[in-house]
Amino acid sequence: MNPPKKCLVTGGAGFIGSHLVELLLARGNLVTVVDDESTGRRQNLARFLDHPQLRYVAGDVGRWSLIEEVTDDVDEVYHLAAAVGVALIASRPIESIERNIYPTELLLKALRMKAAAGKSIPFFLASTSEVYGKNPKSVWTEDDDLVFGPTTRARWSYGASKAIDEFLALACWRENRLPVVIGRFFNVVGPRQTGANGMVLPRFVDAALANRPLIVHDDGNQVRCFAHVNDVVESVVRLMDCPSAFGRAFNIGSDEPVSILELATRVVQVTGSRSKIEFQSYAEAYDEDFEDIRRRVPDLSRIRRTISYSPAYDLDAIIRELVGPSR
Repeated sequence: MNPPKKCLVTGGAGFIGSHLVELLLARGNLVTVVDDESTGRRQNLARFLDHPQLRYVAGDVGRWSLIEEVTDDVDEVYHLAAAVGVALIASRPIESIERNIYPTELLLKALRMKAAAGKSIPFFLASTSEVYGKNPKSVWTEDDDLVFGPTTRARWSYGASKAIDEFLALACWRENRLPVVIGRFFNVVGPRQTGANGMVLPRFVDAALANRPLIVHDDGNQVRCFAHVNDVVESVVRLMDCPSAFGRAFNIGSDEPVSILELATRVVQVTGSRSKIEFQSYAEAYDEDFEDIRRRVPDLSRIRRTISYSPAYDLDAIIRELVGPSR
């Protein structure tokens, strides 16, 4: 029997991170979580904090001394710590840019040093569909052009900063053969996610259960695809176990498109809510220069070929789970 892997998960108290930690522990791994709890919550790991194979570190991965400590004896690194949510990006772009780029640089520096000393440590970078910017294609593939708006619109800083992370990770693969895997997450939803940072589906579900209006931004014809977090973290771990995934970027999510207005309607129907659907401009929701992406649909061919990716949850199942058994 192989000894358990020693896994580092940055941002492990976040929504996706906590589900990843749960899966890694279920696989028998030793897991170190680092989270500054700025958007993550220790409560997300409440069931596991006393687990004998979990170590929890409340700290900032932007500190080199901490990076040196937590990567000292590790077999895999999952880097999920980042700025989260459109609302945060629109209101605090400096914080978003710094939190996305600098910790990635430090982690890769530490792993390059270990590679030079003879230990090659696989590294997963959690990226985002935001890197495609406003590419006009109806479906996005991993080698498509990145199309950002002007620097005067803070909305594009998030995707641009995550693209820099990707460039840096792939440079480490090319120059140092550091085994990196990049996952571009499309809208990920599930238990423990909140609407606090602009996450649309939990925001709709919370409003519907309270019979409050569901607030739809703009005209509601924006198209998105929603994937269950369990499908997403399972694919992340499987990619890290697959050497043919190294040095590549993968779209991770669902390719079942739905408009935001249709999503709101389905939430109202599933909950049996008396809620009305109301519309709000982007200027009211965020700021005057906010610019959105009308359609965000991934091509999942690459991940399907690599790990036979097949999500277990469709959108209706996701909504029913978020609503709960009482409805």
